[in-house]
Amino acid sequence: MNQFAKIAVICFVLFVAFAPVTALAADDAGGASKASYGLAAAAIGAGLVIFGGAYGIGRIGSAAVESMARQPELAGGIQTAMIIAAALIEGVTFFALIICILCIFM
Repeated sequence: MNQFAKIAVICFVLFVAFAPVTALAADDAGGASKASYGLAAAAIGAGLVIFGGAYGIGRIGSAAVESMARQPELAGGIQTAMIIAAALIEGVTFFALIICILCIFM
């Protein structure tokens, strides 16, 4: 993916993530409740968190399998490092999901 495409994707993701939040600052002329905006923001945030966590763990897994195929004698150490890194990513993903859920109630 070239540099322009990466920047475009990042801008789109940020726009989608923060659009419901900016709608909260506007007057409620459309008739939608603030709770529905919070719910939409939490749902979009949770989706982005899950996507990012899955992408990160997938990259770790593919790199680990490739490196184990190149150096089979180091497979045990690579597998241990992969599991630790995947657990750290999963922990951060879980924490971010809790934050998204808490945003519904605020």
